[in-house]
Amino acid sequence: MPTNGPQPRRYRSIRALQRDLAACRLCLEAGYPIESLPVVHGGSRQRAYLYGQAPGIVEGEERAPWRGRAGRTLRRWLELDEETFYATFYCAAVTRCYPGRTGGRGDRTPTPAERRLCARWREAELRILRPELILTVGGLAAHALVGARSLADCIGKSYVVDDAIVIPLPHPSGASSWLNDPVNRRRLGKALTHARRELARLDED
Repeated sequence: MPTNGPQPRRYRSIRALQRDLAACRLCLEAGYPIESLPVVHGGSRQRAYLYGQAPGIVEGEERAPWRGRAGRTLRRWLELDEETFYATFYCAAVTRCYPGRTGGRGDRTPTPAERRLCARWREAELRILRPELILTVGGLAAHALVGARSLADCIGKSYVVDDAIVIPLPHPSGASSWLNDPVNRRRLGKALTHARRELARLDED
């Protein structure tokens, strides 16, 4: 089964990239059971980059990011209203299509091959946008950006990647039990304090 696909273009603008991203079918053509078209959001004006795992079922249907319950929780964590949230962040994800449900609870986790196929979009976006702040959401995103092996290893810490400050956050999904541990809630509190401070700094600038 192919895992790399054709070589990506070297994009000069976000508009050109997003035109191709919106029509991308690489994972489907490679045999993976994705259940939506790619979700695309943002432009060249946003100075912060939000990097999640994959769209959920609501996001896949609406082709817009962070529209469900997890998005509402994330905005509450960051103390941002909906309009400010979408004006602040270029929203991206490890994979850009809704991957479908598992046999049990929650959405299917994208395979390593799917993640590799989609990595081209992140690499091109970061090269063009050069964001000052990146928030990763969930373990897959933190691993992709900073190599974190677990949420406990990275939540509450910050990193620098290509001159951008990177602050990992856990996923705000109600299906996750990670925040049931008081130690992890303290880690989240530290991460959110730093994230809000960096967002305020961007606003002041």
